[in-house]
Amino acid sequence: MCYFCYMKISKSQRNNIIFFVLIALLLIPQTRKPIQVFLNKGMALFSPSIVNKDKREVVSDFNWNLQNTNTLETYNFKNAEGKVVLVNFWATWCPPCIAELPSLDQLYQSYNDKVVFIFVSNEEISVVNKFLIMKGMSLPVFKPISNYPEVFDVSSIPRTFLIDKKGNIVIDKTGAANWNSKKVREQLDRLLE
Repeated sequence: MCYFCYMKISKSQRNNIIFFVLIALLLIPQTRKPIQVFLNKGMALFSPSIVNKDKREVVSDFNWNLQNTNTLETYNFKNAEGKVVLVNFWATWCPPCIAELPSLDQLYQSYNDKVVFIFVSNEEISVVNKFLIMKGMSLPVFKPISNYPEVFDVSSIPRTFLIDKKGNIVIDKTGAANWNSKKVREQLDRLLE
């Protein structure tokens, strides 16, 4: 018989054991990322907040060159001026990014003919494309060629901006969110009117 079979474990001892097992799993590289993605999916259940009209920043500089990771063509952000735009900064190694990508992909599938979607990653093109194939997603990912407009000020990822036709930043969200929510869809529909 095992040693633990004869021991009576108190509730606090059991909780301590579970805590230390979770810490150990987070320290092991092979299990860390899936656990972090799972935990971030809980955070991605919530819709991002809409910025109050009087506090919205404006994108005034649309001069930003990017390279499409799929077609390798250059894209100038000026082409998005006057349109509803969603810009998402992300990476394949980022657990919160991975957690929110399915909702972004669903939103993209519904609005890709009405909204300009720009998913930005600094990673190697082959890494991004392999990741998207593995996840079964066809998001338009771009690699920056020049510096992004100052108003984006990205210091952590994921960071997502929803911009109206006048260049106002309607949503500015750092961290995982549910982008395919009723709230976001209603906001997009209003912006597209």
